[in-house]
Amino acid sequence: MTNDTTPPAESASADDRSRLDRDHGSGSDDADATHDDHVDHDSPAADHRLRADGGRVAPGLLPGESGRPLSGVTVLELGHIIAGPFCSMILADLGAEVIKVESPGRGDAVRDSSPIGNSSFNYVNRNKLGVALDLKSEDGKAIFYELVEEADVLVENFAAGTADRLGVGYDDCAEVNDGLVYCSIKGFNPGPYESFPALDPVAEALSGVMSVTGHPGQPPVRSGTSLSDMVASLYAAVTVLGAVRQRDATGEGQQVTVPLFESTVALMGYWLAYTQAYDDVPEPMGASHPGWAPYDVFQSADDEWVFVGPSSDRAWRRLCDALDLDLADDPRFAELADRLDNRAELHAIVEARCEELPADEIVSRLQDAGVPVAPVNDTEDVCADPHLRETDALAEVRATEGTGDRIETPRFPARSTGFDRVESTDPPELGEDTVAVLDALGYDREAVDRLREEGVI
Repeated sequence: MTNDTTPPAESASADDRSRLDRDHGSGSDDADATHDDHVDHDSPAADHRLRADGGRVAPGLLPGESGRPLSGVTVLELGHIIAGPFCSMILADLGAEVIKVESPGRGDAVRDSSPIGNSSFNYVNRNKLGVALDLKSEDGKAIFYELVEEADVLVENFAAGTADRLGVGYDDCAEVNDGLVYCSIKGFNPGPYESFPALDPVAEALSGVMSVTGHPGQPPVRSGTSLSDMVASLYAAVTVLGAVRQRDATGEGQQVTVPLFESTVALMGYWLAYTQAYDDVPEPMGASHPGWAPYDVFQSADDEWVFVGPSSDRAWRRLCDALDLDLADDPRFAELADRLDNRAELHAIVEARCEELPADEIVSRLQDAGVPVAPVNDTEDVCADPHLRETDALAEVRATEGTGDRIETPRFPARSTGFDRVESTDPPELGEDTVAVLDALGYDREAVDRLREEGVI
């Protein structure tokens, strides 16, 4: 692996870094008062922004308190857009202390890029400290290597080869900290495709997901969310957890690579098995399923859409009773095989009945009968969903990018009897915590001012 940077040990020389003693209490009040960009050291909250823990850099006002699975684990994020930030957000939700490192003046590629870009940033960057460092400068790399010394995990999703060119690739960081778990989220695993540009739709197209999404006879359709980015992030978070556990047992760090393409292929596993076992290629199927009938979305009398999907003969008979359909004993539809053979005719009958009833009545009748059913909610409906309200599934944060309003985003969805979910904190402004982190590393006022003037931070 070829790097065009000064080796870490040379870049991080003491001459380049005017530093205080690692006793974090040694800084004067006057020095703290000069750190006026983003951090108010005199505020009551500032007393808790950093924790002196044997020299470890620890975030403040983050929810990773003791008692969470990843309490005491420090994660560095070199992430942008969705995949890297979503992975480190999951780790933060489990109690890890996440420091998001961005370029000064620019930051994450989606910062203030568009309404959708702003919204994605606001969602996947909660519970993190924000540090701005110029990794193309020697001083910036020197500071970054100090953070690497204290870190347990690094997550990055730069384009292939970028981290190595910047001098922050796996080999560079492992030289600084051989216990580091270094996680790279890329488009592809090493192989024929590894140098290809990769986006979420590229992975969805190559994996076959697009081929089964949409409606028969219509163009292929990508998922309505960043499916490949997020599933790769989930695989990354799971793999990082395994790697950290192994590191704790052996003392040795490792490199983890998680690909968008292969992760999305994993979601297509049963369709790949079907194609090979039955020599058949599935087509787009809308909201239906080839193994069940009726199983689709139906339009109601008030022009809403409702999904209806009885998944057993018993549920089918309950649907007939609930919707007043005299079909339970009809030989065309008596068994599942019969209903599949007469799918089009059955669909037309159920469709005609649903067009006579408002959506709320269809849903309530079938729910009372124990038949799988759901209204097709739009995003406004989901934001107001009573179940999500009752189960505290959404958390309020400041929209750092965009309007600056308070918004609600999904919290970590899983529950455990062993630990409480963390409380969500606002996504960071660009470089919001840079000075606080430099304070924790022992940089004095003069050094911080010089770094700011030179554009390193």
